[in-house]
Amino acid sequence: MKTLSLPQQPPVILVVDDDKTMRRLLRRAMEQEGYQVVEASDGEECVTAYKSIQPHIVLLDAMMPVMDGFACARALQALPGGDRTPLLMITGLDDPQSVDRAFEVGATDYVTKPIHWPVLRQRVRRLIETASLFKQLEAANLELQRLASSDGLTLLANRRRFEEYFQQQWLQMAQEQLPLSLILGDIDFFKLYNDTYGHQAGDECLKAVAAVLTLAAKQQPDLVARYGGEEFAILLPNTNAESALQVAEEIRLEIAALKIVHEPSTVSQYITMSLGVASTIPESNLNPAALISLADKALYQAKNEGRDRVSFDP
Repeated sequence: MKTLSLPQQPPVILVVDDDKTMRRLLRRAMEQEGYQVVEASDGEECVTAYKSIQPHIVLLDAMMPVMDGFACARALQALPGGDRTPLLMITGLDDPQSVDRAFEVGATDYVTKPIHWPVLRQRVRRLIETASLFKQLEAANLELQRLASSDGLTLLANRRRFEEYFQQQWLQMAQEQLPLSLILGDIDFFKLYNDTYGHQAGDECLKAVAAVLTLAAKQQPDLVARYGGEEFAILLPNTNAESALQVAEEIRLEIAALKIVHEPSTVSQYITMSLGVASTIPESNLNPAALISLADKALYQAKNEGRDRVSFDP
C-alpha cells in the first residue's frame, strides 16, 4: 500500500469576498504560503468557480450581495465533492447564532474579522493537510475493498464477491420480474495441464481464459468471477436463456481460438472449456442456490457428454 503523503502540486484556494481590498489581502497572504489563489466576489461566482477548478479549500465571507456566504455554503455542500472540501468562513459576525449557523450550513472552521493572519495561515494549512490525508485514506480503503473482492491472479471478482452480487441481483430481478442467467465454465483437464506444463503456465492459462470471459460479458450488470480453481462463473442479469446460451457458445469458441497447446487432453490438442447454462425469473421466496445447482448440473452434463461443449438445464 502506498504511503500517505501531501499533494505535490500547490493547493488551490478559492477566496470569496465582495470586498476587493479583502480579496487582495487574502490573495497576498495565501500566495506567500505557496498556494494558488482564485477569486470570486459573491456566492454565485463562488459556485461557478468551484465547479470549474475544484479547489482544495474555500475561504468564504459570510455577508455578501447576490448570494451570501450561508446560502453559498449550502450550495457547495450539494455539489459533487463539496461536502468533503474544507470551508473556512471569514466574517465580522461573532455572535453565537452566526457561529452556529455557519457550522450548520457546512463550515469546517470559522475566523472573525479583523483577521489574525498567523492564525488564519495555520488554520488553512491544517485544513488542507487534513482534507488531503482524508482523501488518501478514502482511496486506500477503496483499494482494500477491491482487493478483498477480487481474485489476485485473474483480477476477476472472487467467490465472495460473486455470492454477494448474486444475492443482490436475485432480489432485484425478482422485484422487476426479469430473467437471471448463470454460466458455469470449467477448463477441461486443467489438472493434467498443470501437471504437464507447470503451475506458471497454468497461471498464464487462467489469466488468458479470464480475459476471454471478461470480453464476452459485455453488459454493465454482468459479472465474471473465478468460482474455484479452474472454474468460472458468469452472472447475466436481465438475460434470457437464449442469449445466455449465445454468450456461452461464444466463450467456448474464443477459448478454443486461443490455441493454448494441451497435448495430453483427450478432447483437443488445445485448451477447451465445458460450460453449463441455467436461467430463471427469480422469486424472492425461493432459494437462489437452486440456479447454481441447475448450472452445475448442466456443466456436469457437458463434461459427461464429452467436454468442449455447452449444455443447458431448463
